[in-house]
Amino acid sequence: MKPRLPPLGALRAFEAAARLGRMTAAAEELSVSPGAISRQVLQLEEHLGLPLFDGTKARPTLTAAARTLQPVLTTAFQQIADTVRALGDAHQGPLDVACFSTFTVKWLIPRLFDFHAQHPGIEVRLRTTDTGTDAAREGCDLLITAEEAAGALRDGPTAQPLFTERLGPVLSPVLAARTGALHTPADLAGQPLLHTRARRNAWALWAASTGAAWPEAVAAAGPVYEHYYFTLEAAVRGLGIAMAPWHLVMDDVQAGRLVAPMGFNASGYEYLALRRSAAAHPRLDVFCSWLQAQARAMPPS
Repeated sequence: MKPRLPPLGALRAFEAAARLGRMTAAAEELSVSPGAISRQVLQLEEHLGLPLFDGTKARPTLTAAARTLQPVLTTAFQQIADTVRALGDAHQGPLDVACFSTFTVKWLIPRLFDFHAQHPGIEVRLRTTDTGTDAAREGCDLLITAEEAAGALRDGPTAQPLFTERLGPVLSPVLAARTGALHTPADLAGQPLLHTRARRNAWALWAASTGAAWPEAVAAAGPVYEHYYFTLEAAVRGLGIAMAPWHLVMDDVQAGRLVAPMGFNASGYEYLALRRSAAAHPRLDVFCSWLQAQARAMPPS
């Protein structure tokens, strides 16, 4: 005879409370009252014959039994959610795609017209992420991100490679006429350099790829912008020289809004698309195939 399982509601209430650390936070997530969460947890404790929380109501701590049970439940509920979502979304509903904000503005959105023209029945909803590493955690069907090539790049049915990131200095034609010839990193000394807060090492990374020394004083010079998009716009407007990935500036370079006097070198990062799961998803298959075709069609740097 199979052992009788605790009520599903009690398991769900405990998992949320243990994961979030507070009954009130669990109540908010599950759209019930804190009292309901407490009653469900008490019901589970009575079923198990074990305490699950120690400490005070204001500062509850997990018992050893709770620390064993919580990760198992979290994984199980996530698998259930993923499976239900895959079954319901595989043939209908929008695709949720997350990626870096500047990638969204400078690369993906300018190309989405082509996707909509080819597949008018598939809606793509975009959201931005700055630190995303997992599509399920981001709550999306697909996460477009970058990983260091020196590490173990993810592969398999949920990871699809897109392209190698290549970095190079870019500036407006007007500023280029004033600065004179720029051939080596040493020529950048004394020039107005632009930086992005989220990637302060971009200049040093590029200099290393050229094999040239990069003095700290040169690397630290110039204003720092909050987002890459701000940095690139400042470069287009002639405010300085930006260190930029080719895929974010290739449209501006081809249109003559920016020039790249030193070309672009591999940064050591690879862009890839990470699917939420390996479950069958025909509409996502179509979008991923389109993404890879767009990556292959990118002009060489």
